[in-house]
Amino acid sequence: MKIVITAGAPASGKTSILFKTIRYLKGLNVKVAVAKLDCLKSHDQKVYEALNIPVITGLSQNLCPDHFLAINIIEIFNWAKEKGADYLIVETAGLCNRCAPFIDRALNICVIDCLSSIKVPEKLGPIVTTADIILISKVDMVSQAEREVFVYNLVKLNPNAQILEVNGLSGFGSQKIGNIILNSPDYHTIAGDFLRHSMPSATCSYCVGEIRIGNTYQQGIINKIDFSKGSEFSYV
Repeated sequence: MKIVITAGAPASGKTSILFKTIRYLKGLNVKVAVAKLDCLKSHDQKVYEALNIPVITGLSQNLCPDHFLAINIIEIFNWAKEKGADYLIVETAGLCNRCAPFIDRALNICVIDCLSSIKVPEKLGPIVTTADIILISKVDMVSQAEREVFVYNLVKLNPNAQILEVNGLSGFGSQKIGNIILNSPDYHTIAGDFLRHSMPSATCSYCVGEIRIGNTYQQGIINKIDFSKGSEFSYV
């Protein structure tokens, strides 16, 4: 079975792009299963069910969605195999920009909304630097010059990724994505696979439910700001 992991910030166009891509794949008689991972709520299962394919939704709740994926990916893979799928497509939420949900045995796709800012790529961290494919959405709403600067910044961060411009509304780019997915490697299992980037430490007191503010309540791995590196300007 082939596995595709697609990640990106909320409202970047992931679901629309994947919907058009899966519809193209279905036209080629490809059996696709989708796992949608989100934080608190998701309405996308109904979108994918309209394609008459197996869909499962997982909500990470009080966990980072990337940690949630790492914990559940083998079970998701096995679920898709039980459903008879040839292709498993995982759509997952973006969150802290320090994590990346990508694994070695998957085709890893990052979706970025180019309306955000030309400086956004460098703020996204490993979700950009470890991706195999970077999809730039909403390209019809910015100038050619802005697109070129955006792509230039992405290439600096990840020169090995294939960068494609896409449009989730019109479906532009979905056929090309589908063909790339068709040519991706097959795997019988992902047990023992590796994340492409380590997760941040999640062992402070607030990770396990603490809500009180103050040094007394801060335990575990604590990262404090170094105020000696701030501006010398002062009103005092």
